[in-house]
Amino acid sequence: MATDDLTIVLADDQDLVRAGFRVILESEPGFRVVGEAPDGAAAVDAVLALRPDVVCLDVQMPGVDGLEAARRIAALPDPPAVLVLTTFDDDGALFAALEAGASGFLLKNASPERLIDAVRTVAAGDALLDPDVTRRVISRATATTAAAAHAPDPVRTPATGTRSDRATDTGAAAIAAVGLTERETEVLRLLARGLSNAEIARTLYVGEATVKTHVSNVLQKTGVRDRIQAVVWAFERGITASS
Repeated sequence: MATDDLTIVLADDQDLVRAGFRVILESEPGFRVVGEAPDGAAAVDAVLALRPDVVCLDVQMPGVDGLEAARRIAALPDPPAVLVLTTFDDDGALFAALEAGASGFLLKNASPERLIDAVRTVAAGDALLDPDVTRRVISRATATTAAAAHAPDPVRTPATGTRSDRATDTGAAAIAAVGLTERETEVLRLLARGLSNAEIARTLYVGEATVKTHVSNVLQKTGVRDRIQAVVWAFERGITASS
């Protein structure tokens, strides 16, 4: 067995699901599933014992669920990348998992090729959001913002403004506080829409290397680990494509 194989631990409470993922992943040259776990606690133990490159975590597992497992794994020294594989029944779980330190999200009904690409992406240190997941994130965030904006606001004063004004002001203040340029802010908003670097490059009519530089600057200035955390940072501060 090659020593430079990409090693993977699978954590899911369904035996058939783990078996299916194993078959898919081990069909890829250089991929090796070194362990399996039926729950989050066992997943953490497997990481400690096997030191894999990637952990594929289900969200809903008995005992210690995938969210708590992701938190525990992220807190380990030199942790592996965490790829969450979900049916996406719970929008709140997605945000909790983002904050827990997951590197990527993929729907369980994704194609085998997409699963392989996702594992390779997070193993390389990049972050990944399934486009369908991103659309749901945006929909949820937009609905929350719209509800707040249309809630009764009995008094408008120059000091307080309306709720929507305050949301816009909060986003603008956050952008100013970390010193994002206009182009970096534009890139952040496109990240929040789930666009890849190549898609952002086409949208802005710039080279992909330029986009990578902007993304790197955004991560550095906002103090986040990766592009997924940048999306969370943007949504939490009301910085969206329309803000």
